[in-house]
Amino acid sequence: MDPEAARTARESLDLAFHMSNILDTGLDRHTLSVLIALCDLGQNPEALAAVVKEFRREPSSSSPMPTSSSSVH
Repeated sequence: MDPEAARTARESLDLAFHMSNILDTGLDRHTLSVLIALCDLGQNPEALAAVVKEFRREPSSSSPMPTSSSSVH
């Protein structure tokens, strides 16, 4: 990528990140960059938004999941 294109891409990401913060999306710069890249590759933005929402609904992997063996005393 030539320097001018790199600068334009960086400025575009900065602007998108600023808008994301104003809208309080909770997306970090890297995640937003990945989502934009997926849109550029032709992925459906509404489907990507649904995936992000679904990931946020799922319990984090660091929280203990109840298992059937843990209920046996």
